[in-house]
Amino acid sequence: MNDKLYKAKVNHKSEHQILFDTTGEIISIDDIKSVWDIAIIKKGDTPTFHILKDTKSFTAEVVEADYATKSFIIRINGNKYSIMVKDRFDGLLHDLGMDSQTSSKLDNMKAPMPGLVLDVRVSEGQQVMKGDSIIVLEAMKMENILKAQADGTVKNISVKKGDKVEKNQVMITFA
Repeated sequence: MNDKLYKAKVNHKSEHQILFDTTGEIISIDDIKSVWDIAIIKKGDTPTFHILKDTKSFTAEVVEADYATKSFIIRINGNKYSIMVKDRFDGLLHDLGMDSQTSSKLDNMKAPMPGLVLDVRVSEGQQVMKGDSIIVLEAMKMENILKAQADGTVKNISVKKGDKVEKNQVMITFA
């Protein structure tokens, strides 16, 4: 079975499960099967779609899209909706505790799981930008590159290559 399950949180409140088949067609929403007919009206950065669902007509326009965070603002028949999408990989990161480092302010970097420090890619006093590789951590026989979640300056490095770390252990402090 290669169907893909996504979770979509609408307006930071209600969460829905959406199941797609291998061709990208919607199979069900919240385990309720419906007939969908979707046509692209306009392509580009803010695409527009015409949707027929169970004989009801909708116009949907993507107003804003941030693919990195999987967050979208969509206007459907004139009403705006904020949508946050999560796939199975987001669920896995949550289960491993690796989604807790999403703060926009950089205070410190904690180990998201127990592991072995394979590499420290920064030095004290170094300026880092959001997305820069900071530490390579081996956990569960996989190399995980931990990246800066915001801009900052490295104040203190409390681990070195070869150190074993425990979950939530502070590895780097930022100024």
